[in-house]
Amino acid sequence: MNTEEANTIRLRKPAPIVPPGSLAGQSLITLIAIMSFLACVTVGGVSLVRQSADIWQGQIAREATIQIRPARDFDIEGALVEARAIAQDFDGVRDARIIDQEETAGLLEPWLGAGLDLEELPVPRLVVITIDENDPPDFSAMRQAVEEAVANATLDDHRAWVARLVSMARTTVFFGVAILMLVIAALLLTVVFATRGAMSSNQEVIEVLHFIGARGGFIARQFERRFFMIGLTGGAIGAALAVALGFAVSLWARANVTSAQGEQLAAFFGDFTVPWTAYAGMLIVLALVAALTALTTRLTVINVLYEIDERRADPSR
Repeated sequence: MNTEEANTIRLRKPAPIVPPGSLAGQSLITLIAIMSFLACVTVGGVSLVRQSADIWQGQIAREATIQIRPARDFDIEGALVEARAIAQDFDGVRDARIIDQEETAGLLEPWLGAGLDLEELPVPRLVVITIDENDPPDFSAMRQAVEEAVANATLDDHRAWVARLVSMARTTVFFGVAILMLVIAALLLTVVFATRGAMSSNQEVIEVLHFIGARGGFIARQFERRFFMIGLTGGAIGAALAVALGFAVSLWARANVTSAQGEQLAAFFGDFTVPWTAYAGMLIVLALVAALTALTTRLTVINVLYEIDERRADPSR
């Protein structure tokens, strides 16, 4: 052997235990990307619903309404003025205004059509009270004062709606977290099977390395690094697709804000803008997918090596 051949042998890099590229690896990247996309979309959806619920809760918490029902020979205009005056006398009330007939007809127009004659319909009239969120009034005392002084009047402080919104938000978060956990669990099981498949294709090499003294940690690191990159690549693709979907939906909603569909979306989700917390959650999902993929791979490899040792110690198995 001449000097040039010896230098070539010394410079030649050893072949990796786990092949850097294979059909199984590409398939696993695709599968992890799909699961990461679903997980990120779940995080974005939960964040959007929570943001909308907070907006609704804030809007409802800032207002209360006095409803006055019409009746025969009843001066409803005078009753509205009297109810507004009573409400304005309470501490914690910033403003109280009467919803006039024209505005009332506008509120009912989507359901009853245009050209309504409210004098011929038993439509209740409203006084909208704007309250101080930091120092709200005593609603019990206000309700008693209004109902005693004004006939056919009731006060609604919207507490029942606030409670329903809080319950809905909590339920949405619960189901979102449950779906996220199921996706993560499916991802981990996929990684376990993929790792065992990769070890099966390199079974002889792994056993030889293990029998000649290679530590389990060394062998596990070879698989851990490879599958960490697979998890990181697949997670990045899934997260990028979820971010792109979020931007696309936001742009579509803004472009159709004046349409009927846009108005319905705005009623439920505000401006339909995905909050920054959703994108932060997607980055966390990306890091979690890569870390769990590497950890699951390491534990699987160590467990397989332990099984090899058990078979070696007990040939009858």
